[in-house]
Amino acid sequence: MVDVESVDENLEEVSEDKDSIFVYKKRQNPFQENQNIQTKRGQTHGQHQPLSEEIKPFHENENIELKEIQIQGNNQPLSKIISPFQEDDDVELNEVQNQPLSEDGDNIEVKGVQNKDYHQPLSERMRPSTLEDIVGQDHLLSSDTLIKSAIERGRLPSIILWGPPGCGKTTIAKAIVNSTKARCSYRFVSLSAVTCGVKDVRDVSDEARKWRNKDSVVNKIGNSSKGKGTILFIDEVHRFNKGQQDSLLPVIEDGSVVFVGATTENPSFHLNTPLLSRCRVLTLNTLKPEHIAVLLRRAVSDVQKGLLCSISSEEVAGVEANDDAISFLSENTDGDVRVALNALEISATTAAARLRSLVGSRNGVEGNGDAELPEGNGDVELPSASTCVITLSDVKEALQCKHIAYDRDGEEHYNQISALHKSMRGSDPDAAIYWLARMLEGGEKPLYIARRLIRFASEDVGLADPSALVCAVECYQACHSLGMPACDVILTQCVSYLSLAPKSIAVYKALQAAQKVVRESVGQNERVPLQGYIRPPENPDIAETRSFLPPSLQGYKFLDWPPVEGDGETRHSQ
Repeated sequence: MVDVESVDENLEEVSEDKDSIFVYKKRQNPFQENQNIQTKRGQTHGQHQPLSEEIKPFHENENIELKEIQIQGNNQPLSKIISPFQEDDDVELNEVQNQPLSEDGDNIEVKGVQNKDYHQPLSERMRPSTLEDIVGQDHLLSSDTLIKSAIERGRLPSIILWGPPGCGKTTIAKAIVNSTKARCSYRFVSLSAVTCGVKDVRDVSDEARKWRNKDSVVNKIGNSSKGKGTILFIDEVHRFNKGQQDSLLPVIEDGSVVFVGATTENPSFHLNTPLLSRCRVLTLNTLKPEHIAVLLRRAVSDVQKGLLCSISSEEVAGVEANDDAISFLSENTDGDVRVALNALEISATTAAARLRSLVGSRNGVEGNGDAELPEGNGDVELPSASTCVITLSDVKEALQCKHIAYDRDGEEHYNQISALHKSMRGSDPDAAIYWLARMLEGGEKPLYIARRLIRFASEDVGLADPSALVCAVECYQACHSLGMPACDVILTQCVSYLSLAPKSIAVYKALQAAQKVVRESVGQNERVPLQGYIRPPENPDIAETRSFLPPSLQGYKFLDWPPVEGDGETRHSQ
C-alpha cells in the first residue's frame, strides 16, 4: 500500500499567494494497476482545481480510502472538490460532511456524519430508542413496574401491549431490547400479523432455539458466555386467526421466545384464552396533548433526525414552529402522535416552499414573485433566508380535518355506543347528541344506531312511554329509506325523544326474572296445563280466579306494574 504521507517527494508547491496549497502531482505514475491508495489527513491549500484533476483518474480495480480530509482555503463544498471517480472504482468516504469551508481559511475537520436514509417518515425517525425517552406511559415504565423490574432481573415475561394507534406500543417493544441489560441477553425479531403466517413463526422459533442453545457449545471450549434469547414482536397480533394464534403457544410455553404482541383491539374479544393465559396484558394510555407537544418540539429541535432533515436545502438552515401551531396539532390528533408528527412534516414542507418563494421574490428571481405570506402575518417582516417558520395556517392545511379515532368494528365502536346509551339513560339529551355526532362523523352506519335505539326504547323506556318504541321503529324505517347524510337529523330527533322520555325497566326486569326461573328449573319446566278455551271478556268471574302459570309456579310475580309511588321505578327527565 502506498501512503501519501510518506511520499513527500510527490508534493510540489504550485503557488506563492496567501491561499497557496500543496497538491499531489504524479511524477513517476505511482498509481499502478491494482495498487491500494490510502490518503490520510492530507492538507491541500489554495489551488481551485478539483482534486480529481490533480490526481488523474485511477486505474481499474483500485481501492481508494479517504479519511478525515482537511481542506483549507477553498470555499467550495467537498463534493465539488472531489469529482466523481471512474466506474468500478471502490471509494470509501468516512467522517466527511458536505459543508462549505470558512471564509478566513481556517482548517476545518468535519467528523461523525452518518449516511442515513432521510426518506423515512418523521414519525419513524423520531421513534424513541430507550425507555427513558418515552413519554405518556409512566404507569408502565416508572420504577418498580413490571417492565422495569423484568429488565433489571434479565427475565422478560411474554406480554401483550394493548392501546390505541400512535401511543407507543412498537416503540416500547423496541426500547426494551435497547435497554442496557436486555441488549446483551436478547435479540429482537419483528413480524407483522398482516403479512406473516405460521411458517414465519416456525422459522423464527427454530432460529431462536439455535441461539438459545449456543451456550452449551461455547461452554465446551471454556467460554462462560451464554446464548441469547429471542424477543418475538408481532404487530397487529389480533389479525391472526385461531390457528395462527395457537402456533405461538408451544414456543411461549417452552421459553424458546419471549413473545411481545401489539394490538389496538380488546384482547378479550380478539385473542384466544390459551394465549392470554400465557401473557400479561399491559394497557397503554392515549397520549395527552401535553405529551404530544413535547414530542413535536423534540422533532423541531433535533438537527440530526428531526424536521430539518425532511426539508434540508440551501435556503433552509433551521426550522422553528409557532406555539399555536404546536398546540393545534397536539389538540386535534386524538392522542395519535404518529398523525401529529406526519402532519408536522407536511407543514414543514409547505413552510419551506413558501420560504423559498419569499427568498426568490426578495432576490428578484423570475417566477417566484407571486409568493404570499401566511395568513395573519401580513404586517411582519420576511423571515430570514436561513430559518423556516411553521405557522398555524401551515398545520391546518396539512391536517385538513380533525383526526377522529373511531373504528366501526373495534374498541371505539363499542365504547361510543355505550356512551350514547348511558347518556340517554341518564336523561341528558346534550351528551346523547354529542356521542351521536361522534359516531356519525367517525363513519358509523346509521342503521346500526337506529337498531340500538329500538332496543333502548323497549328496555329503558318501556311501559313508562310505550310510544317511544313506535318512534324508534319509525326512525329506523326513515333511515333505511333516506340513508346518510339526510337521516342524521332523524336520528337526532329520536335520540332527543328517548333522552327526555320517562324511564322504566320493569319489562326488562320481568324478562330477567322469568329467564332465571326457566334456567334453574324452579317450576320443573312442567308441561303446558290444559286450560280450555274460555273467553275472559265473556266470563269475567272465572278469569279473575284462574291462574295460567304451571302449578309449581302459582303465586310468582314477574312484572311489577304499575310501580309503587316513590320506589324510583319510573323516572322523568327534569
